[in-house]
Amino acid sequence: MIYKLQNCRTIGAAVHRRWATESLTHLRNRSLHNGPDTIDELFDRHLVKSETKHLDDDENEFLTRQRLTSTRREALSLYRDIIRATRFFVWPDSRGVLWRDVLRENARKEFEDARFEKDPEIVTRLLIGGREAVQSALDKLVEKQKQQIEKERNESHRP
Repeated sequence: MIYKLQNCRTIGAAVHRRWATESLTHLRNRSLHNGPDTIDELFDRHLVKSETKHLDDDENEFLTRQRLTSTRREALSLYRDIIRATRFFVWPDSRGVLWRDVLRENARKEFEDARFEKDPEIVTRLLIGGREAVQSALDKLVEKQKQQIEKERNESHRP
């Protein structure tokens, strides 16, 4: 097994060197199977590289901050979308409080509860669940409004 792997690496390296030295750049940059990858990208992606790049602490911290920044941006975007979506819930609940206010209060509470969550998998799961919940609520609202409009049309057409 190890021999086969080393043999594949040797063949791959030889082919890569040949492509790199040939002057047929139009063939080298041609797309494979009408896909986005060129032959160079295919080799870079699938051949095992002998040198491994180790990230120092600064680069690790930078990548972590970048990931956190993107999830923070997504969370803020979701929160804004929730606030925008709640504008359509203008009727009161059984206590006389507008559903808009109830939904905004609950969203704020959920975001505050998850504020210090560090696990990226959990954060992603929360963001996806929140997006799905907003979309589901808006879809149900639209469906109910369509039913209400149809009901009012039917009542107005009756003599």
